[in-house]
Amino acid sequence: MRAFVTGATGFVGSHVAAALEKAGAELRLLVRSAEKGRNTNIDGLKAELIQGDLREPGSFEAAIAGCDALFHVAADYRLWVRDPREMYQVNVEGTRAMLTAARKYQVRRVIHTSSVATMGFTPNGQPADENSPVSADEMIGPYKRSKFMAEQLAASAAREGLDVVIVNPTTPVGERDRRPTPTGRIVVDFLHKRFPAYVDTGLNLVDVGECARGHVAALERGRSGQRYILGGENLTLKQILDKLAGITGLPSPKLRLPYWVALATGVVDEICTGRIRGREPRVTIDAVRMGKKKMFVTSTKAERELGWEIVPVGDALRRAVEWFRKNNYA
Repeated sequence: MRAFVTGATGFVGSHVAAALEKAGAELRLLVRSAEKGRNTNIDGLKAELIQGDLREPGSFEAAIAGCDALFHVAADYRLWVRDPREMYQVNVEGTRAMLTAARKYQVRRVIHTSSVATMGFTPNGQPADENSPVSADEMIGPYKRSKFMAEQLAASAAREGLDVVIVNPTTPVGERDRRPTPTGRIVVDFLHKRFPAYVDTGLNLVDVGECARGHVAALERGRSGQRYILGGENLTLKQILDKLAGITGLPSPKLRLPYWVALATGVVDEICTGRIRGREPRVTIDAVRMGKKKMFVTSTKAERELGWEIVPVGDALRRAVEWFRKNNYA
């Protein structure tokens, strides 16, 4: 099988590419020009590299010809961006271009990597599933809105006859988070002792290696037009920080921050760091607003149809800590 993978130099994408190679697939990977020849997450993989950009369909479209499967993993994953149009161009229009190319070159199956951010969450912390009610109005910020719109494009393509399976990873943790992602920054900030307090919120953490294997399982067992939550453990932020404390020996914060204080901090940080200095803030308004609801989920559907297994995230957090330290993030 020949698989075309976008986002393979990224965090989740690199693990997906490695899982596909282990499964015996022939790899064709889309890389940006700035990444070609650099030390990246795909070093050591036997793959054909295609230089291109999601914002320029002509740079990659023909390379999809002859591929049996397309794994569209690439995304702009930031909770703050100076110009939201950039995010929509990558996440929405890039997805549209990929689906168009897959249809044109008759790719047998597309695995579209969406996000748990597109699910419907409630203030009471009740775990969401693939059928939880949700609307575009509930999508907070450009990242969630753009991923929601991209997922709608994938679902529409499936209804029109293209074989598309949608996977919704929760919050991946593990090694090779080079950017790092907003999730990885939690680990890095903890290692830098930048967590004097915590807020009452929660996430579902998933081992990034298991998440990659879930992508392969979706290729083999998923049903076209369906979406599958790839999740791990539901944990409050305090529980995550306590786990990191146990791994590192660093203290876990004891002070719980009221929501309004966290929101005020986000406003100040966005003004001072974002608008004035032009850098990504550590605390964003959108992140605080998202945190008002615990993003807890159930992966029962993936367990039933994909053979998915819930794996404790302690080992993934330990690997993340070791990788960040080894690579001088902390």
